[in-house]
Amino acid sequence: MRINKVSAAIAMFALLVGGCATVGPTNAALSEDISADLKPFYSQSVVWKACGSTGTKCATIKVPLDWAKPASGSINLSMNYLPSTGSADLGWIVENPGGPGGSGVDFVAGGGEQVGSTEMRKHYNVVGFDPRGVQRSSPIKCLNAKDTDNFLYGVTPGAPGSATEMAASRKIMKTFIAACVKNSGKIFGHVDTVEAARDMDVIRAVLGETKLNYLGFSYGTFLGTMYASLYPQRVGRFVLDGAMDPTVSDEDQSANQLKAFDQALRNYLNNCLTVSKGTCPFTGTVDSSMARITAFFKKLETTSMPTTIGRKLTISGGITGLIMTLYSNDYWKYTSSAFSRAFNSNDGTLFLQLADFYNDRNTNGTYASNMMEANMAVSCLDGRSNSSAAAMKAQNARLLALSPFFGRYWQNGALGCEQWPYKVVTNPSSYAATGSGPIIVVGTTGDPATPYWQAQNLANKILSDGHLITFNGEGHTAYGRSNECVVNAVDAYLISGTVPAKDPNC
Repeated sequence: MRINKVSAAIAMFALLVGGCATVGPTNAALSEDISADLKPFYSQSVVWKACGSTGTKCATIKVPLDWAKPASGSINLSMNYLPSTGSADLGWIVENPGGPGGSGVDFVAGGGEQVGSTEMRKHYNVVGFDPRGVQRSSPIKCLNAKDTDNFLYGVTPGAPGSATEMAASRKIMKTFIAACVKNSGKIFGHVDTVEAARDMDVIRAVLGETKLNYLGFSYGTFLGTMYASLYPQRVGRFVLDGAMDPTVSDEDQSANQLKAFDQALRNYLNNCLTVSKGTCPFTGTVDSSMARITAFFKKLETTSMPTTIGRKLTISGGITGLIMTLYSNDYWKYTSSAFSRAFNSNDGTLFLQLADFYNDRNTNGTYASNMMEANMAVSCLDGRSNSSAAAMKAQNARLLALSPFFGRYWQNGALGCEQWPYKVVTNPSSYAATGSGPIIVVGTTGDPATPYWQAQNLANKILSDGHLITFNGEGHTAYGRSNECVVNAVDAYLISGTVPAKDPNC
């Protein structure tokens, strides 16, 4: 998740010839009640070809540009998969790493522990895809690299939240949106989560599955919840890790996330002051350390900091770099190092490098993905905050009360979507997914990006058959990065269909 805006068994490997394989819909998939204008999409075959260095196979399929008018045109959707290390007796499992805007192709190609445990990989072929508008799937395109630098790292005139800053922000967004409209084409108005979820049903059908098995992280949980709501009878084994509550308003989502990041920063400071004293750049109390951080960033608003990489650290780069380190307690060592270099050597290099990592910026000034553009385009179609003066004033006051530090930089978030040229899409009236069968929801108690209570709500109040697995710890998401308790509980469900009798409370 970004700031301010995730089973029928088949065995096709006998068909492998010269590094290629063709997979087509099963008779069951073809007999589904599919309208005539959608049948060309549901009946297409997938031709897999070897790609990459990790043994993955890649393919491209077609999905409707506009699901409301399937005959009006199509777009290409890029997919890949990691072949099972065993029998693949459970067929295929589709994964999404989050975002919105994250590349499932890159995620699966990486083959890390979050993609699947050793045991899970024996039973499934793991499928990744770039959702519409992302990376290789008719990507959203906006600014060139230089202008993207200015957009992400530039200094907006005026103090945060001031009238001067608001006017400048509106002008910046007008230029950004105009570039997106010009360079993206028709796809710009069709990258919402509803249409992305419908694309997943085409993926399910062309893989030959009557039900979709799915593992989604962060925003990928919203995408999975959307699919389950639209196609409950086609839900196979579903795991939603780092869950979002789809019923929360955009204003509440922003406030809840801000509060969680504030807590994550305080948790870092507490650990730094009590456990990591030898390397901690702070002394005194958590509150006094927060005061020092606040003063540091207020100075950065008007005085940039030199780095060793030929660029200056600005307030936007500094805040982004800090936020990057709060996604996991594994990154806290970088928080300490960044502050140490800034405090002791007036060197903002590490903060800037962390921001570059978050923004997918390469050292040569190019960008490795269109994560930022896709994130904004999807988010502004899915929902947006009230941008009236009164509403923003009330929201700003709320954010500042929740976190005087982060609230200062979270103000006027509604301006991001205020001028968007397309209306918010119509989302389902209910996300209960009645008739889906069990859906596993994983939540981390110290998750700063998708607060734990959202997982509780999704599992216990929203889904008609949700089941919660709690990881008591820090960081964003849990499967593959927490402990064996979580992995074992998730794998038991994915492999054997075993639903926890109660929350294992890992």
